[in-house]
Amino acid sequence: MADSESSSAAAETVLMISSKNYSSWSLRGWLLVRMSGLPFREQQVDPNDPVARNELLLRSSSIRIPCLIHQGLPIWDTLAIAEYLNELRPRAGMFPKDRAARARCRSISGEMHSGFEALRSTLPMNLRMRRDHFPLWSAVRADITRIEEIWRECLTVSGGPWLFGEKRSVADVMYAPVCTRFVSYGVKIDPLSAEYCATTLAHADMLRWAEGAAAETEAFTELEVEF
Repeated sequence: MADSESSSAAAETVLMISSKNYSSWSLRGWLLVRMSGLPFREQQVDPNDPVARNELLLRSSSIRIPCLIHQGLPIWDTLAIAEYLNELRPRAGMFPKDRAARARCRSISGEMHSGFEALRSTLPMNLRMRRDHFPLWSAVRADITRIEEIWRECLTVSGGPWLFGEKRSVADVMYAPVCTRFVSYGVKIDPLSAEYCATTLAHADMLRWAEGAAAETEAFTELEVEF
């Protein structure tokens, strides 16, 4: 359960998630709620649930997990959750204050949300995996190059350590699972991007999630890449 402001508030807010080891979307949803400061309890869906399994294995075109249930209202899709939480908790500052930066934040978040298919399918999130010198095909390299370009541009303008300055934003959450992928598969990236990845992975929320992933026992053979 998240750090609570009141037990009654947490009781009415539930975040349904899938595997902490494998589910990049669940990680994003969880980080968003943590960033908002909204008290909640997490409820993990059975990994053998057909809907959860299809989404983990990219066999579903609809991502319905994570799902935030607030006062009986279900909100799914990570960007929808982000916008809902931003309306609910405006003081959390989940988007940059500057209008141009806010537009940029939404743009690169949307790009992550709908793109980078080669990266997703070839380098599935698996926090327990370590595969140094993993072979990267041209389409995956193109995705990695584009991500590095986004990060460098944002960090150069904002001065870091986060994409839009001193405070984390929705964009940092959207790219957090990418940082885990780069570590899992030994992906070499430019120094500025590598520093950003290290900052992301060292955040207390990421460390807490990683602990949960390490404690899981289920394994999906389809996501245990061997080549």
